[in-house]
Amino acid sequence: MLADLTAGAVEDSQARAAETPLAEVERAAADRAPALDVLAALAPSDRVKIIAEVKRASPSRGDLASIPDPAHQANLYETGGASVISVLTEGRRFKGSLADLEAVKGSVGIPVLRKDFLATPYQVLEARASGADLVLLIVAALDQPTLAELFELTNQLGMTALVEAHSADEVARAADIGARLIGVNARDLSTFELDRDLFGRLVDGIPDDAVKIAESAVLAPADVAHYRAAGADAVLVGEALVTGDPVATLRRFLDVGDTRGVSA
Repeated sequence: MLADLTAGAVEDSQARAAETPLAEVERAAADRAPALDVLAALAPSDRVKIIAEVKRASPSRGDLASIPDPAHQANLYETGGASVISVLTEGRRFKGSLADLEAVKGSVGIPVLRKDFLATPYQVLEARASGADLVLLIVAALDQPTLAELFELTNQLGMTALVEAHSADEVARAADIGARLIGVNARDLSTFELDRDLFGRLVDGIPDDAVKIAESAVLAPADVAHYRAAGADAVLVGEALVTGDPVATLRRFLDVGDTRGVSA
């Protein structure tokens, strides 16, 4: 599934490149205001941070919400206390777009993540051209030279990379390139099965100077508490926010407080 999603995302970006050449995207990226400081926004604190996701659908869950106005959705997230907005831009299975990213970026004052299946420099550049402050790099989808290349390009563009891992080896690969934001996704992107305890098993491998992010399997405050107790600085939440009241849900999640080191 991950290979198919990545191949499809690259194919779609190649179609966009046929209409908008690389040089034009590079100029658009250079013309953007500097990216926001993501490390400051997600810095460890006595309160868990939330990355709130604009997400219409997924391969595992199907359609979740129509979200006709992603900017409005993002405004609600900001109101509710989110530290970062994640925008799914993959169109085939998640029903997102770069237009969603641009709309969200124009409506909020907090950092915006392009969440997609990135494997080429063109995709990273178009993320910056569309206003992204950070991009997702999935270790399992990339060989180490490509991961390092895209990580370096992300840094050169002034953005931050959220480097996502699903195993101890992938955490080590993320650390090897110097990633400062390392996420552990509870969802296996090959089988789409969930393992909420994966973060706790891998967290000790994440460098002390990196922000530790737990992704997926967050539907209730107890899930946030579980990740917080395991050492998460931030959690990424999608489905729970698009299928319910986002402001109220965010506030309940943030009320978990400082539960690090407390069993959940």
